[in-house]
Amino acid sequence: MLTLWSIRANSLNLLYSFMVKISGNTGPVNGPSETPALSLKDKLDLLPQDSGCYLFKDERGKIIYVGKAKVLRNRVRSYFTGGSDGRYQYEKLIARIRDLEIIVTADEVEALVLEANLIQRHRPRFNIDVRHDRSYPYLKVTTEPFPRVFLTRFPEGKGAKYYGPLTDVTRVRDTLNALRQACKIRTCNLKITSNSIKNRKHKICLEYHIGNCDGPCEGLVEKDEYLEGLDKLVKTLHGKGEELIEWLEAHMKALSKEMKYEEAARVRDQLISAQKLATKQQKLTADLNDRDVFGFAREDNDGCIAILRIRNGRLVGREHSTLTRLEGISGHEILSRYLTEYYMPEMRVIPKQILLPVSLPAEVREPVYTFLRRKRDGAVEMRKPERGDYTRLISLANRNASMLLQEFRLAKEKRDRLPQSLQSLQAVLDLPDPPMVIECFDNSNLFGTHPVASMVQFKNARPMKREYRHYRIKTVVGIDDFASMREVVGRRYKRLRAEEKDMPDLVLIDGGIGQVNASREVLDRMNLRHLPLVGLAKRFEEIVLPGDRDNVITLPKSSSALKLLMQIRDEAHRFAITFHRRLRSQTVATSLVTLPGIGEAKAKALLKHFGSLKRLKEATPKQIAEVPGFSEESGKKLLEILHGSE
Repeated sequence: MLTLWSIRANSLNLLYSFMVKISGNTGPVNGPSETPALSLKDKLDLLPQDSGCYLFKDERGKIIYVGKAKVLRNRVRSYFTGGSDGRYQYEKLIARIRDLEIIVTADEVEALVLEANLIQRHRPRFNIDVRHDRSYPYLKVTTEPFPRVFLTRFPEGKGAKYYGPLTDVTRVRDTLNALRQACKIRTCNLKITSNSIKNRKHKICLEYHIGNCDGPCEGLVEKDEYLEGLDKLVKTLHGKGEELIEWLEAHMKALSKEMKYEEAARVRDQLISAQKLATKQQKLTADLNDRDVFGFAREDNDGCIAILRIRNGRLVGREHSTLTRLEGISGHEILSRYLTEYYMPEMRVIPKQILLPVSLPAEVREPVYTFLRRKRDGAVEMRKPERGDYTRLISLANRNASMLLQEFRLAKEKRDRLPQSLQSLQAVLDLPDPPMVIECFDNSNLFGTHPVASMVQFKNARPMKREYRHYRIKTVVGIDDFASMREVVGRRYKRLRAEEKDMPDLVLIDGGIGQVNASREVLDRMNLRHLPLVGLAKRFEEIVLPGDRDNVITLPKSSSALKLLMQIRDEAHRFAITFHRRLRSQTVATSLVTLPGIGEAKAKALLKHFGSLKRLKEATPKQIAEVPGFSEESGKKLLEILHGSE
């Protein structure tokens, strides 16, 4: 029994309790027929010290958030103390609360389960939104004397046992058809009982004559033998096909000894099919334990959880769910909530071991662990592996989650027609419009020699390589990154203005506050104060804004805005380095051409083989002889010239 307090806003007076069955039916115990409303302050004063769930409602009475608490009074009152719990939607949630409802439970575990049920039922806008990929079928085994086996997407929970869900539907259907023949499981809908067999109510059908059924309808097979075959079928579908193979081998040999060769040949064919099925199930671990492996990936406020279902050491299926509204919520909180929802269905089997991609703090882990242990009616190992083969399983699950998350976001981008990264970047930098065109600058030099710069352009979050530009620094002597950045930024936008071309929506500088302020100074002198400009500092991957050194924006590594800026910055760096290396190679090639007996073709061949003049000088005559056009003798002469010129 749970105690429900229904509290309505905008008035005072009396509060009374209702007794509520878990089914959700309500009815007054004592008190008037209507509940006088209370003010929000009165509600907070009356909150109990018990565990339970709280439901916040808006002015229309719609549930907008569901939470659980070990101590309801402390948790609910914390929303109204003026602070923030770090979630991006916190202030929006508080502004919309007009009504409060609480449900007191026996302990925190009951609150955990109830919270998951309420979120599934009401899908409040401020809770994590979990979208399961699809409805998977279950294997249904009836409880008749001679049970039937088939797939269903609507488990009813009565009159049958259910196994699953089974995610690889095509493989399961093919496997089930083959196993029915191997294990002689009937496919008819006859209601076979001991009386029907005794009274010869049913007759054997074609399935018996072609060897797919042993004829339980006429009592031609013992019940224990039939159930043994059924047990092997269920285990094989869950990755434990070795028992079926051993069973069929023993059966085949027994028939051979009895000189029933035709029946033995039929069992042999069934054995071959079972062996093929076993090889199709990928073995991931050396042990034969059952486990579920969870992988997690997130980007901005979207995420994905992938579950690898491993039975008897073999991968038998994968499931996944996409999640939204995650910003500001920690990974362990997301996993703890999801675990409860995932394992809550009655048909869901809880394995002995659950591997997680993040560690759960004790206060979060204990109620989840207690719930799993109670539901399984046995011990459950739930942990994050730190080393060994299990970390490989977590890595595999994480890669699956990352891939599925990218598919989800790509589909969303196609629907919205604007990349999520640009929407996020617009919000982070408080830009009036999405930065559809971003240009990034980077400098490159080696001890002040051959100073160059690069500019790359991204449009709609994609590289526009025909718009890339190289620059040789002309006005700067020695190493001066600030002056080099002033020159190249000024040259770029002076040219765009002269050619009457559109300016970018955002200028990105590869560097810190010095390079950013130098670039801002140039743009301001050109009356381009409206042009947004930021830098990206490599050390901490912080977004640097013009002005003071502390004027920075720090984003989580999962931010798509940060990932986009890093991608653009890295591309500008790669483009600058490539240009710088080419210039150095040209200079070295020119110096080699001046040597006796070295032409342009030989100089290029030497540079291609050794990569630099330094490595060429360190080579032996035998190594130089490997270059087309050279021998050991000519290599020896070349080294004498190179070392003699030092």
